[in-house]
Amino acid sequence: MPREIVRTNQGPAPPPAYSQAVKCGGFVFVSGQGPFDPVTGEIPGDSIQEQTRQCLRNVSAILVAAGSSLEKIVSATFILAEDSDFAGMNEEWAKWFPVDPPARQGAKLPIRPKQMKISIAVIAEA
Repeated sequence: MPREIVRTNQGPAPPPAYSQAVKCGGFVFVSGQGPFDPVTGEIPGDSIQEQTRQCLRNVSAILVAAGSSLEKIVSATFILAEDSDFAGMNEEWAKWFPVDPPARQGAKLPIRPKQMKISIAVIAEA
């Protein structure tokens, strides 16, 4: 199966070590997206809700560039810096996925660059 590297300026630029996403086998694999504004590179807001919202905006932009969408997400992984942010993250998550949400798992963020509270990676149908 050939794979296609997905890249868009509508999402934050990835470091040289990985791609924003890879499309292969009928799926889009989106790398973990932090809450960075794609234009300024800054984190817009301090709350977990604001940061979750920006992560999902970034994921959405990358999925659209790959010909997919948030509605086609089958699995998501979120990584939090602080356990105490789970409720706030879940509150924002429910606004984006009010019906038939994707499968999901979570973990603890081992590092926190630039006060990043969350990262979200997804797998979606292409």
